[in-house]
Amino acid sequence: MKVSYHGHSIVKIQVDGYTILIDPFINGNKLTDLKVEDQKPDVILLTHGHNDHVGDTVEIAKAADALVVAPDELASYLSWQGVRTHPLHIGGSYVFDFGKVKLTQAFHGSSYTTENNEIIYTGMPSGILFFAEGKTVYHAGDTALFSDMKLIGERHPIDVAFLPIGDNYTMGPEDAACAVSFLKPKIVVPVHYNTFPLIEQDPHDFAEMVSITEVKVLNPGEELEI
Repeated sequence: MKVSYHGHSIVKIQVDGYTILIDPFINGNKLTDLKVEDQKPDVILLTHGHNDHVGDTVEIAKAADALVVAPDELASYLSWQGVRTHPLHIGGSYVFDFGKVKLTQAFHGSSYTTENNEIIYTGMPSGILFFAEGKTVYHAGDTALFSDMKLIGERHPIDVAFLPIGDNYTMGPEDAACAVSFLKPKIVVPVHYNTFPLIEQDPHDFAEMVSITEVKVLNPGEELEI
């Protein structure tokens, strides 16, 4: 399995001939190395409905006939846009041909803002556990620190965790370092930072706060093989 980071919270997973994109916010993302027209994923996984996570999902999914797996209300909203979806809810999981997806809780908001400045409620925000080839990837989505991360780590030993460190809207570096101590992943990758002025952080400062786990600070486009 290969996992790669592409700026903000975009993660790409390549496993057993499938390409999976998580939170594909490309247009408007100054840090990404991706172009919308080049993306042909089989699957898109979404953590919540904010525009900087749903991003270009509709355009990409329609062009590639990709399946979009998302929290229930968000999946319903996207299905009305003509996208093929599979709804999940927090604590629920489903085994697909490409792997197993389980949603975890996340402490944040979830809504989509339209071009007419309408705010569409899109249900509860979530994190994502992805299981395939005997490996477990955890994408925390946008979240605050919460103590049940201990339970997530205990029940699902994590190979790679993608954790937000940007502060202001999510955990900052200090809380993210505490999250690492709860989750105990083999590798942690910081995400959701430096895209906007309010979330500017030095990821190497975060790395220095973590002593129990290997921290991989990835530039957009860099990948890990696990």
